[in-house]
Amino acid sequence: MKLGTTLAPHGAEFAVWSANAAKIELCIFNPEGTVETARHVMVRGAGDIHSVSVPHIGEGTCYGYRAHGTYDPDRGLWFDPSKLLLDPYATEIDRPFVYDRRLADFGTDTAHLMPKAILRRHDPVTPSKPLFRTGGLIYELAVRPFTILHPEVPEHQRGTVAALAHPSVLTHLKRIGVDAVELMPITAWIDERHLPPLGLTNGWGYNPVGFMVLDPRLCPGGVAELRDTVAALHEAGIGVILDLVFNHTGESDRAGPTLSLRGLDNLACFRHVEGHPDTLVNDTGTGNTVACDHPFVRGLILDSLRHFVLNAGIDGFRFDLAPILGRGPHGFSAESETLQAMIKDPVLSDRILIAEPWDIGPGGYQLGNFPPPFLEWNDRARDDIRRFWRGDHWTLGELATRLTGSQDIFARHGHHRTRSVNFIAAHDGFTLMDMVSHEERHNHANGEENRDGHHDNFSWNSGVEGATDDPQVIEARRRDVMALLATLFASRGAIMLAMGDEAGRSQGGNNNAYCQDNEMTWLDWAGMDEGLVEYTARLTRLRRRFSVFSETGFFVDAGDDIDWFNSSGEPMTQDDWGHPEASVLTVALKTIDRDTGRTVHIAAVFNRSRAEHTVTLPDRDWQMINDDMPWSGKAPARSVTFFVAG
Repeated sequence: MKLGTTLAPHGAEFAVWSANAAKIELCIFNPEGTVETARHVMVRGAGDIHSVSVPHIGEGTCYGYRAHGTYDPDRGLWFDPSKLLLDPYATEIDRPFVYDRRLADFGTDTAHLMPKAILRRHDPVTPSKPLFRTGGLIYELAVRPFTILHPEVPEHQRGTVAALAHPSVLTHLKRIGVDAVELMPITAWIDERHLPPLGLTNGWGYNPVGFMVLDPRLCPGGVAELRDTVAALHEAGIGVILDLVFNHTGESDRAGPTLSLRGLDNLACFRHVEGHPDTLVNDTGTGNTVACDHPFVRGLILDSLRHFVLNAGIDGFRFDLAPILGRGPHGFSAESETLQAMIKDPVLSDRILIAEPWDIGPGGYQLGNFPPPFLEWNDRARDDIRRFWRGDHWTLGELATRLTGSQDIFARHGHHRTRSVNFIAAHDGFTLMDMVSHEERHNHANGEENRDGHHDNFSWNSGVEGATDDPQVIEARRRDVMALLATLFASRGAIMLAMGDEAGRSQGGNNNAYCQDNEMTWLDWAGMDEGLVEYTARLTRLRRRFSVFSETGFFVDAGDDIDWFNSSGEPMTQDDWGHPEASVLTVALKTIDRDTGRTVHIAAVFNRSRAEHTVTLPDRDWQMINDDMPWSGKAPARSVTFFVAG
């Protein structure tokens, strides 16, 4: 039987799964979701599916579930019929979740505190081929911070998914060459319980309650709003990737609220320490871990992905703390049923799948170990590129390896193509500008005495910590950001740019701004650094012009396709690679010039020194292509300079 809801001519059918509940009731509410108007006992059928058919109701009906059974958390049982529960298959709700401690109190009715699921019929779409080239540019954004201050977006649309379809937003995305936007979570979430007393709210959404239910704060028009926005982005040639959280829920640890899966079947839906059903596994650092290897949960995950593809046309997905998707009783496996089911599913087999390949569980660091075609966030590229530009010793070789697709990581299992998503900054950590402006995190506003967030960020401050009026420091930071952007765009494989990094966005040194839904994280469109935006656009044009950057095959041998040179224009030697303080590196690459269709060579000169450096290029007729100034024979300080030779 199909789980979730099905509209029929006579009314509607409801089905929900629970193996351990003694009884489940369906509760129907008035259109405002404030008064329970009917209650129906559901019938347990095959496969522990509880179902009921209700006549004379239709689209727009508000509902929830109550589950009866034993309440004994020491045995992993959390059944409490006073708790109204969200349907795990709900796709829309009538209001956002608001944390209230009574949501966790046994015996306290929570109907007045809980959002109600909305019965909805969706108009399916015919999914098109994903609009993302394997080596393309992904632009990571949070919907509300990205659009809330945009002056041209109508005020009622600011902060919503619909704002992404506004012509002015599309113009910016197209200008900087975005191939796909990656939307940070837009499914319904609840604040962590420590935030309300601090006057803070979760602005990132990585604390979900339902896996496919859209949050009305971000998507008030529901699935139709998401579908129409995806269509508008597709019309502009931009794909849409959803960042989804299947690793934990906002029900958190033992003291957390009972909202959905916990109340329906905590024992089955979450992982517990073996032999201790009272103890939730916490591979996420957020209190609980979803049992992704359980057949019901696996089905829920797959159905969620199919829903977004078939009803909204989504191109792909990024999975938060993805090793949990492949973890079973014996640890992580690339052959896990859940990962393999995603790859082989007829609806999902051609979608873009991206793993964040680490969590804090046993064997939690799995970079390079996900099965193809999964792409993977590459934190080694992030850190090695930062370390090179910070000036760390012995980093030339690491830079070269990351620029060429991290073969040391992605060829380990006999593969011949990189699956790296190269990035230097993401939502989690410093912005690009903050990375060159702060040696230390400044997270005091988060209310945790600056203990939260990453401690070692491989960052630097150009001589002054934080904001400054010193024009020399400001210009030095801009040069550093430009060099970092150029390095990212010159790397082989997919690349990812975090929102606003093309424009000098700062969070004041806060590197864990998940709870700052305010001007700290909101993109200031009026204050964008126009010069950086244009520089990013030029890098995009260069990357698209020359095929070598977006290709994914590994370079087999140094030679005609790729060569490395020292500042004298001589091939790199072992001594050159091993020089601890070496600051200059030139790479020459054979490539197709897509503007002419001809085979040419392109060179990139990396100079991390804080002074200009005399550089001899290998013997070809080189023309500088990313600077309006003529080549003087000296690489500017803190720069990446590109050349082409026919």
